[in-house]
Amino acid sequence: MSDYSQKVTSTFNERMRLMRVRRKKEKLRFWDEFRIIPRWVTVLVFVLFFLAQGIALAVNLTAPERGDQIFPPELSEHGHIVLASLALGGMVTLMSIFFAFFIFLVAYVNRDAARRGMNSALWTILILIFLPTWGVIGLVIYFLMREPLPYPCPQCSASVSARFNFCPNCKCNLQPSCPNCKHEVAELDKFCPYCGTDLGASRADLTPQPSNL
Repeated sequence: MSDYSQKVTSTFNERMRLMRVRRKKEKLRFWDEFRIIPRWVTVLVFVLFFLAQGIALAVNLTAPERGDQIFPPELSEHGHIVLASLALGGMVTLMSIFFAFFIFLVAYVNRDAARRGMNSALWTILILIFLPTWGVIGLVIYFLMREPLPYPCPQCSASVSARFNFCPNCKCNLQPSCPNCKHEVAELDKFCPYCGTDLGASRADLTPQPSNL
């Protein structure tokens, strides 16, 4: 049982290492990533922002009619109604930025998980569950565990998942291995992380070849 546990742990650690290496190869730009968020989410955030500003301003200015005091009272007592409205608007803006940040992140996780072949609904639910109690811990878990982006097959250029062992289009072997110890190695490895074999000397042997299966 101990040997089995060690084998499972070793396989998991090896897979995670390969995933980290492949994620490092991803050239992600902020605005390109932001564009995957649905446009209707962006529009909704701006509509809610302006709606919140309008409601806050209207409620604040009509406060004297209800026998209440304009917020903040320090400014209203000196007749600075405009400054009081600007101060309230600034507070609403700060709160809106805070909530918009989480709305955009949840929408991003939903779309990003889908394009990486992960269960987008499950990850979105987990993020929403963790937000009220543990803050951004759900987001941290997602960014640590997310799959690498699909990449083009080195032989036929078809899009393949980072977890595929063979290309479903041409049967190309997508998981090169060390010629000495036969462990999986990443494309960027110069030496085998398990036996120290110089992979540069036998790089031709590590080039993915079509399978005869």
